[in-house]
Amino acid sequence: MVDKLGMYLAHPLVRRALVVGVLIALCSSLLGVTLVLKRYSFIGDGLSHVAFGTMCVAAVAGLSNEIMLVLPVTIISAILLLRTGQNTKVKGDAALAMISVASLAFGYLIMNIFSVSSNLSGDVCSTLFGSMSILTLSKREVWLCVVLSVLVVLFFVLFYNRIFAITFDEGFARATGTHAEKYSFIVSVLIAVIIVLAMNLVGSLLISALVIFPALSAMRLFKSFKQVTVCSAVLSVICALLGIFISILAGTPVGSTIVAVDAAAFGLCCLAGKMGGVHS
Repeated sequence: MVDKLGMYLAHPLVRRALVVGVLIALCSSLLGVTLVLKRYSFIGDGLSHVAFGTMCVAAVAGLSNEIMLVLPVTIISAILLLRTGQNTKVKGDAALAMISVASLAFGYLIMNIFSVSSNLSGDVCSTLFGSMSILTLSKREVWLCVVLSVLVVLFFVLFYNRIFAITFDEGFARATGTHAEKYSFIVSVLIAVIIVLAMNLVGSLLISALVIFPALSAMRLFKSFKQVTVCSAVLSVICALLGIFISILAGTPVGSTIVAVDAAAFGLCCLAGKMGGVHS
């Protein structure tokens, strides 16, 4: 098994997949803690479905670079959901469900009416649940992921205190002079970026797992925001690496395998939390 894994790791494509997988898992876990605490856990589902619908439109339109359309549309949707969802007649959770289902249905309908592939079912399944496309990433796609991931991590580190403030009490943060709207806007943009990047890794239906599982697992072990964030990041990276390794060795779908490992880690953290107690 070790020899087989070493043989695969000798290929640049596999190393690129590992780099992308680790970076996406790290960024998802950092913002995941904030989303879970603000009760926006399913924002990943809604935005991933928006990205799926937009991707279908881009494919039908014959765009060579789908991300040029998918990313702006997903960012706009994230801003609308996170900033205005609570101030309209259609509240955040209802707006999220509505946009999620409508985008998914619209995308699949478009692909059926204007089919551009002889294997429509296979393409849809790969987009929804992930595929081995993570192992065929180009250098340009890898560098794009690296640059965007570095920006996400830098923002989180540099503005950690502000993110902490708007996570627990946005009203109080605003009253103390923090520009809560500005930081909420940036967070929504970063979430959209991560969602679009993660579609190649786990598919649009499984993206929420990268956001939710590491954060919830860490919360079973620790109480403080900093400890939960660090633990979530470490768990997410380890689970992503294990998932990719298992996927390569067993020939299983990358996205589903990573999510299965995340779910198993959550179970272990729940057991450890009950046995040892939660640390403050």
